[in-house]
Amino acid sequence: MSVDQPAAYKKDPALHARILTAVILAPLVILGVLYLSTPMFAAGLALVLLLGTWEWSRIIGVQRRRFRTAVVLVNAVLIALCWYFLEHTNYLYIAEIGAFWWCLAFLWLRRITFAQTQTLANAELKMFVGSLLMLPAWCAAVLLHESEHGARWTLFLFALIWCADIGAYFTGRKFGNKKLAPQISPGKTREGVYGALAASALFAIGFGIWTGKSIPDAFLLMGLALLTVVFSIVGDLFESLMKRHANIKDSGTLLPGHGGVLDRIDSLLAALPAFVAGKVLLGL
Repeated sequence: MSVDQPAAYKKDPALHARILTAVILAPLVILGVLYLSTPMFAAGLALVLLLGTWEWSRIIGVQRRRFRTAVVLVNAVLIALCWYFLEHTNYLYIAEIGAFWWCLAFLWLRRITFAQTQTLANAELKMFVGSLLMLPAWCAAVLLHESEHGARWTLFLFALIWCADIGAYFTGRKFGNKKLAPQISPGKTREGVYGALAASALFAIGFGIWTGKSIPDAFLLMGLALLTVVFSIVGDLFESLMKRHANIKDSGTLLPGHGGVLDRIDSLLAALPAFVAGKVLLGL
């Protein structure tokens, strides 16, 4: 999520590339969510997450391709084991573990030098963290997609993060003044966060009204949406911190204007488990 930018609004030279990439990808995501069966959706999402895992292995300092491939294969096996041997109702427990992990990640953001040194122990820790990023997000997405009105809810979550991203991007560029986390990501501002929260709150209320929810439920949904966006910001900042540890700007170059796959899904990795756990808890 882009909770940025400088104080005075300036033209973004990468904006056209960002828009073009979004115009191509967004319809594919929407069609996939709405028309794919849950098994096909789960397989497609697994592929995206494994691409993210490949980029993650680079970020954490794994250089040899065979070792990076091994990291991806381990996560592919974990996903396959969950699909074939776990009841899908148990996916909620894994999603809750993921939500708890992101609370710990917030603490990590407050101690930015933790595990920064390029050592084998730190690389192993970050490999384990990579699985905590990917597996709970996948379980949460599958559980959400196969729930009642699952396609609608899944699309709502994706659109929520997109709205927050857009609100943050333009608010941050126009009004951004106070740095959010200058040592982690200097371009991100508090004003961008406010824009993200405002856009997501309006979208959630609108969705609640459109789907015929009662006023209390619509406000519960808005509260959950705001919390989910906060988690998504933590996800964005955490990936930025890991890139700062590795002294790289983007996780990859696959998506013009956005960087790598991981740069595009970092917010969702945190948002998915938080949203699904909260939705179940609130009975929405």
